[in-house]
Amino acid sequence: MKLSPSAKGLLISVFAVIGAFGIYFVFLAKRNYYLVDNPSQNTYFFKINNGAEKIISSGQNFRVDLNKGKNKIEVYDDQRKLLYDSSFTVKKDRGLLNISHQDYYINEQFYGYGLNKDSLIAARGATEIDGKNYLNKPIRFNKLYTDDFYYNLDENYDQVVKNIQKVESRTKIFRKEDFLNYYKEYYKF
Repeated sequence: MKLSPSAKGLLISVFAVIGAFGIYFVFLAKRNYYLVDNPSQNTYFFKINNGAEKIISSGQNFRVDLNKGKNKIEVYDDQRKLLYDSSFTVKKDRGLLNISHQDYYINEQFYGYGLNKDSLIAARGATEIDGKNYLNKPIRFNKLYTDDFYYNLDENYDQVVKNIQKVESRTKIFRKEDFLNYYKEYYKF
């Protein structure tokens, strides 16, 4: 069976579209997941929604399954003594469980063509961390759960501006030490 030139063109364009979607979903699509993180020096045992007991060591984080809506967590110390049991509400498709109640900072980064980043940052004010002011007003977080960010701990900000016609921003959550290192590297005043 011989294909006409227009049929060949149609097949090529269909395969190109399928290939483009395949590349997007394999390499470019943003994954949604929930992390449990432990930046402290302690080891914790925990159960989420009466599931299997899991252990998280010092400096470790890993992905967990959470349900949208109300969830329950029980946290134990390394001697398996109950520290607390609590509930939290999941509203978004990505979030962070802070079982050790350490300090995290949520920072907003601006993107756009012709953007005067310095004036935007200076207009937002400062946050005091360990007696020093940090511009751009990063938000301190030390509660059990948050989903008020776009990039999780193990993700980086976009390196490429996607929409150059307007100013956009994205938020990222950092451990305290990671934020201080990021701030020194990114904000050169």
